[in-house]
Amino acid sequence: MSDEPKYRVRARHTEETVTVYQAYRPGIGGPAARTGRFPAEWKRDRMTWIKPSFLWMMYRCGWAAKPGQETVLAVEIRRDGFEWALRHACLSHYVRGLHTDRAAWQRELRRSPARVQWDPERDLRLSPLPYRSLQLGLAGEAAGRYADEWTVSITDVTPLAREIHALVAADDLEAAGRLLPEERPYPAGPELLGRLVTA
Repeated sequence: MSDEPKYRVRARHTEETVTVYQAYRPGIGGPAARTGRFPAEWKRDRMTWIKPSFLWMMYRCGWAAKPGQETVLAVEIRRDGFEWALRHACLSHYVRGLHTDRAAWQRELRRSPARVQWDPERDLRLSPLPYRSLQLGLAGEAAGRYADEWTVSITDVTPLAREIHALVAADDLEAAGRLLPEERPYPAGPELLGRLVTA
């Protein structure tokens, strides 16, 4: 995939929804998957990070083995909500030339209900790739909308994560790749990402 641009949102999506991933301890992840809603224990006043990349989520949670991240959720959310978050997001770090100065970036950070971070995408062995994967942090109004308005369904995909991991461990990357969720380029042009990418 040498022609893959450095910054592009790749996700499983339909005309109405986009799937993002999160990992929680079973006490939160289990009830969320059973009811399709985050339980009261889920803290709305904390920033929550959603990830459209399944393999980046696997890197982050160690194939659902890291403490507190044993339950992997596929959260299907409304595309209009996802795009609202991108429009109201700022970068999680200061970039000279993109921001007027550090103080301007800090002001934007304080007033933005969402923030964007780009991290190296991962392959099946969780090694970094030369292009980036989106992480979208939601706080305040964005976190409330995510939980109450945007979420369409929540599915526990921990068994899928473990099945793929077992195939990778057995060095059967072809079979593991066939089980991966299909992630396609998401139609996010300059109007959504223009302020959120660097050279």
